[in-house]
Amino acid sequence: MVQYPMTANGAAKLRSELTLLKTVTRPEIVKAIAEAREHGDLKENAEYHAAREQQGFCEGRIQDIEAKLSNARIIDITNITNNGKVIFGATVTIVNVDTDAEVTYKIVGDDEANIKINLISVSSPLARGLIGKALNDEISIVTPGGTIDYEIINVQYIA
Repeated sequence: MVQYPMTANGAAKLRSELTLLKTVTRPEIVKAIAEAREHGDLKENAEYHAAREQQGFCEGRIQDIEAKLSNARIIDITNITNNGKVIFGATVTIVNVDTDAEVTYKIVGDDEANIKINLISVSSPLARGLIGKALNDEISIVTPGGTIDYEIINVQYIA
C-alpha cells in the first residue's frame, strides 16, 4: 500500500477541499444536470454534457482525495525534537555557495507543494538532496543548468 506523506496542515486543507466538494460543488452539479435535462434533447444539449463532464471531474477528485487521506501518513513536525537533521516537514534555509543567494524552503507532500510560496515536494530533486542532511552540510544538486552547490544554514521544525 502506498502511503502519502503530508503535513498536518496539508491534511487539513485536503479535508476542507473534500468537504467543499461534497457539500457545495456536488449538489451544484446535480442541480445543473437537472436543469439541463429540462431543456429537452440530451444528444445536442451542450449544457448537459458540460455538467456531466464537470461531475466526472468532481467525482474523480473526491475519490483521489479520499484515497490519499485514507493512506496518509500525517507528520506533525512540531512534535519532533529538532536535532538539526533535514526531515519531511522541516523548514530549511540554504545558501548557494557560488552566488551567496539565500532561500528558505519547507519540505511538504506532493499535494501541498507550491514553489511560489517556497513549499517544495518531498519527491523533488532538491528535497531528496536535502533529506537526511544536517545543519552546515554542503550538498550538490544536479539541475538542467548544471550542478549547484548549497550549504544548509538553518533547519527548523515549525508548523
